[in-house]
Amino acid sequence: MDCRFQWSSTLSAADFPREAYARLSAQVPQATPFNHLGWLQAAEHALEPGQTLHVLLAWAGSELRLCLPLVCARERRVGLRWTVLRHLGHPLSDRIALLCRLDEEGRRQARAAIHRRLPHALLQLHELTAGGEQETLLEHWAAASSTHERRPSCRVPVHAISEADRREPSGDLRYKLRRARKRAAACDARVRRLTPDGESIGAVLEAIAAVEQASWKGEQGVGIFSGARRRQWMHQAFSALAGAGLVRVVLLEHQGRCISYRLGLLERGRLYDYNLAFLPEYAELGSGRLLLDEWVRWGLEDGWQWIDASRVSLQGSSHQLHERLTGEVLQLRWSLYSWRPSGIALGLAHRLWSRLKARRSAIVARPAGSNGEQPCPAE
Repeated sequence: MDCRFQWSSTLSAADFPREAYARLSAQVPQATPFNHLGWLQAAEHALEPGQTLHVLLAWAGSELRLCLPLVCARERRVGLRWTVLRHLGHPLSDRIALLCRLDEEGRRQARAAIHRRLPHALLQLHELTAGGEQETLLEHWAAASSTHERRPSCRVPVHAISEADRREPSGDLRYKLRRARKRAAACDARVRRLTPDGESIGAVLEAIAAVEQASWKGEQGVGIFSGARRRQWMHQAFSALAGAGLVRVVLLEHQGRCISYRLGLLERGRLYDYNLAFLPEYAELGSGRLLLDEWVRWGLEDGWQWIDASRVSLQGSSHQLHERLTGEVLQLRWSLYSWRPSGIALGLAHRLWSRLKARRSAIVARPAGSNGEQPCPAE
């Protein structure tokens, strides 16, 4: 493949190839709403001081074959600062795809272009699904790295919507849902569905941001609306996504006031359950489970195929979709260390730390009093 490579410093320029980008995204099966240009433009505008954006484009004739927006920054590790590259959108993009349709020679040329333009110690890409062309690309780049790591970042529960969902779930989930419905009815709390557009999304975001701010997420500063930069990002991103018809919201309201919500993004028949929060004084209602059931009911009516938890904790996930999952999506974090002296040094430090951590885990897991020898049988 004879490719022409070019660099851009922004996704927001008037001459950015929006239509070619949309066609490329549509051709990549793993693409998600977090690859939507509106989401990434909002992420660009929310970059922190010291972060710079570099967008690598590859063309085969008039066809866009690669769009890779990389954020370059200096990050502190093992007491020193290193140049690190990440995909634009980290850490609030729950799942991304690398928009790449290059052959082996094109992948090699892309890697060389990145190293010429952006000398770095580490290229780290988060929340990529296993399989597909993007894994082929990364395996090629990993083989050419001084050190590399491919590790799970999470295993996301998903639920395939089917006719069986028209019946009440069985077991403990049925009891929990009935209890939640009973408590909601007792205080006259009602579920409401919203499909906001570009004009109405602002008021919706203000309402749910107020709920998050009052919740534990707001108190700990970990919510998607926590801080001016995140709030700006979310408002701009969801305005663009709502304008494209991708935003869905389910609310639980009490006397016209939102007391709990789930915020989702719908694309290609898959609802990504992105965010939820509830007011602490209504914690006993079980509103999260009630609203998740509303996603399923809505999906049945509108022909959705999947409810997707989007991202969860790798260990000890408490997402309520685990109660009705029919499968999982493996998401990976790829760490690629360069052959520059800084990349070799940081890669060696990472390998040493990984070995020490594995050895420590083995020691902690060893039964108390064990010295590594086989126990003697009792007499």
